Amino acid sequence: MGDSKAFLTIHRQEAGYRPVHDRIHDFGEVEQTLSTRERKLQASRCMDCGVPFCHWACPLGNKPPEWNDALYKGDWELAYHLLSDTNPFPEFTGRVCPALCEKACILNLVEHEPTTNREDEAAITEAAFREGYIMPHIPQRNGHRVAVIGAGPAGLAVANELNQMGYMVTVFEKAESAGGLLRYGIPNFKLNKAVIDRRLRLLEAEGIEFRYNEAISLSPHPTPLTSRFDAIVIATGTPTARDLNIPGRELKGVHLALEMLAQQNRVLAGMEFSKDERVTAKGKDVLVIGGGDTGSDCIGTAHRQGCKSVTQIEIMPRPLEGPTDPQNPWPNYPRTLKTTSSHEEGCTRRWNINTLEFIGKDGKLTGVKVQEIEWKENPEGGRPIMVPKGKPEIIKAELVLLAMGFLKPEHPQYPENVFVCGDAANGASLVVRAMASGKQTAKKIDEYVKCKNTKK
Repeated sequence: MGDSKAFLTIHRQEAGYRPVHDRIHDFGEVEQTLSTRERKLQASRCMDCGVPFCHWACPLGNKPPEWNDALYKGDWELAYHLLSDTNPFPEFTGRVCPALCEKACILNLVEHEPTTNREDEAAITEAAFREGYIMPHIPQRNGHRVAVIGAGPAGLAVANELNQMGYMVTVFEKAESAGGLLRYGIPNFKLNKAVIDRRLRLLEAEGIEFRYNEAISLSPHPTPLTSRFDAIVIATGTPTARDLNIPGRELKGVHLALEMLAQQNRVLAGMEFSKDERVTAKGKDVLVIGGGDTGSDCIGTAHRQGCKSVTQIEIMPRPLEGPTDPQNPWPNYPRTLKTTSSHEEGCTRRWNINTLEFIGKDGKLTGVKVQEIEWKENPEGGRPIMVPKGKPEIIKAELVLLAMGFLKPEHPQYPENVFVCGDAANGASLVVRAMASGKQTAKKIDEYVKCKNTKK
């Protein structure tokens, strides 16, 4: 390492967010960047660990010590090559990854000031695009063809990996463009869609064929697709959101979170919707049900649409504040209170709240009946018991957004040349895990095709 003692004198410095009064009026990315000098100083904090747990914690097996050292020394090109050796799309993870590597960083475990790996990898990748270090690489073809169904992070990762192995890859996507939740779930203020388009142009230049507005299904019977391609990858994610079927669900104003988020991203891309089709928080009291990242994205989007107020409720207890959770110690991911940029923009947050009924008038939502609860230990073991506390109350709302996660898909028995990866295989998870699954699936396909050819 260039400076193995830098962590003793240099504290963690994050780039931070644009001021609330500035960012809340547009959908530009909220996160700022450090200067080149400050970024190199942050990279210098990465220690020469005997056992760098960041390698182990990252689903992609990223190697922050190596590329942080190159960044500290000013070799941005080497830093990018070291980074992209394990991470196919660091411009995505550099923006939306929860940085599992930072939670495993020795500096986090000891000082609660981990190296700024996520921001460093974003800075490295932007420099690489800006300086022209990233050029199309067209591999020698091996004569085999693979179809990928779904162009989310898992589908893009498996397509990229197989393409570089020499396979001719065709990606089928039911939407009008690629990206999956990167494009239609994550708001622009976290991930500008020009970042996705830039990568797609590179993938296309490298020989990957994208076919949009094509919904492909392999069930219940094999389609001609299974005979036209040596292998097929199902990377369709988790398309079914968890719903809340309680009285009043049919009222106008109750929506799944992605109905709002996907539509808003499409509006920003130039698509038009009628007044009746538009899901907007403008001038409304908004209630978000669900305490995860999707709920947070709804809060930030509601503010930018001009809502009157936002309340977020969660059925689970309030997480502990602070960097550590004694009930869930390392190496487990800490279940501590997370305050996002969207929360900072204004939001009433409540925990231990169960939703009982949607209330309306003339078919339109006017409020939500909720009940405060507490969780008690189950004497028979297993899931804790939910016990009502106090009397039900009404939360005023003209718009409810259900952000309670997604259901894991069930798959039939597919032919042997069909592979399932990403969230479609494992259930809803992180972008970085979907990408890792895509890379692993590409290796399995390569082994399958080579083995099949050997037997011929």
